[in-house]
Amino acid sequence: MTANPLAPGWLVVPTDANALAPTVWSRSAKRSASGVLSIADLDVDALVAEYGTPVYVVDEADARDRALEIRESFDREFARVGSSAKVYYAGKAFLTTEVARWMIAAGLNIDVCSGGELAVVLAAGVDPARLGLHGNNKSFAEIDRAVGVGIGAIVLDSLVEIERVADAAARHGRVQPVRLRINSGVHASTHEYLATAREDQKFGIPLADAADAVANIRSHDSLRFLGLHSHIGSQIFESDGFAEAARRLFALHAELLADGDVPELNLGGGFGIAYTSVDVALPLDELARRFADIVSDAAAALGVPVPIVAIEPGRAIIGPSTTTIYEVGTIKDVQVTVAEPAEELAGDQAPTAIRKYVSVDGGMSDNIRPALYGADYSARLASRVSGAEPALVRVAGKHCESGDIVVHAEYLPGDVQPGDLLAVPATGAYCWSLANNYNYLGRPPVVAVRNGQARLLIRRETEDDLLSRDTGVEKS
Repeated sequence: MTANPLAPGWLVVPTDANALAPTVWSRSAKRSASGVLSIADLDVDALVAEYGTPVYVVDEADARDRALEIRESFDREFARVGSSAKVYYAGKAFLTTEVARWMIAAGLNIDVCSGGELAVVLAAGVDPARLGLHGNNKSFAEIDRAVGVGIGAIVLDSLVEIERVADAAARHGRVQPVRLRINSGVHASTHEYLATAREDQKFGIPLADAADAVANIRSHDSLRFLGLHSHIGSQIFESDGFAEAARRLFALHAELLADGDVPELNLGGGFGIAYTSVDVALPLDELARRFADIVSDAAAALGVPVPIVAIEPGRAIIGPSTTTIYEVGTIKDVQVTVAEPAEELAGDQAPTAIRKYVSVDGGMSDNIRPALYGADYSARLASRVSGAEPALVRVAGKHCESGDIVVHAEYLPGDVQPGDLLAVPATGAYCWSLANNYNYLGRPPVVAVRNGQARLLIRRETEDDLLSRDTGVEKS
């Protein structure tokens, strides 16, 4: 079969439109004997019968294993270069009390970015010393609570936060460990909105202002300076940007050692994952090896000790673990002009092709990333296999927006029909956490599956939930 001319250049026609690319799906995902998608030995049609659609299905063993593997890899590689590493799980990617407990059990720390995220991890019973607080505009209340509970580190994102955190720590009679976020100017090869170290953006302070800021931090008896922090972006597939950021930060790190201790260096993270079969993510052990070599080489070049390195893997832990299951509602074959026709091909002679629109019962309320970033995802029929010829589809949501797209381009069996279950993999990061109530849809439930057992982590949001905050609703 030839490719549909409407398909993007990277998307190839599959030899089997039922096959699951192992780099994209969670590790336990497979087809059962009946052809139904199975995750952790549970057929998704059985899960849907109990929990409905849409539903986020988290492969618990996959998430736990990835967390453990990345921690062990960085422990091993930094021990090799005479240091150690701290791995922080990004709470903003996907956070429930149970997920927080999984990460702590794997030996990770957790980053939080708001009072709400802090409340979740505290409710999970996490030791506040295992936490870090991020954010470019932390409120006085958030700072006060974090300091008061004994949070392990606060990342200072602006000069004004130095005084705010110092004052809060003094009130609580505490010496608060802090890091200083630096805008290194290194540009990650990623979407504009995901690049977080450009000069013209809201995060961090310029490298040129950092030495004075650190001197200010050190002038406060209520603060302890841990080190510099950098984060160059998200969904990053190469290590060159990290190497350049480390080179720039190490020059300042070495300078700061002249006036005091600088025990740590946080190089951020944002490691990429495979959302489609053509995405190639670096293996976790290879990432750890490269990071250790980058830091060791930079330290050696300046003749300074290798510091403790903190990293923030982001979506690399939780992203591949989760699959969203939808039910297909309507199908439309839309005839589309392939390209802007030349004058001689105007009108009926213009080349056209068919794009099949497959609409599901969710959309931008449970995965806003395609609309927000133009993010690409994959999809497969989940309730059956089919021998029909592949057809180019666009998976659309049910919201009243033309940009409500779940999967921009994918090949599915051409006989996809209403009532089919459709699975979208790699939805563990920034899908549930960015979920919303547009068009008054309730947010889907989160179900963890492991060893043939399912348990509810977050229940489905109901219409009663949606109405509960509306003061105009009469209370019975």
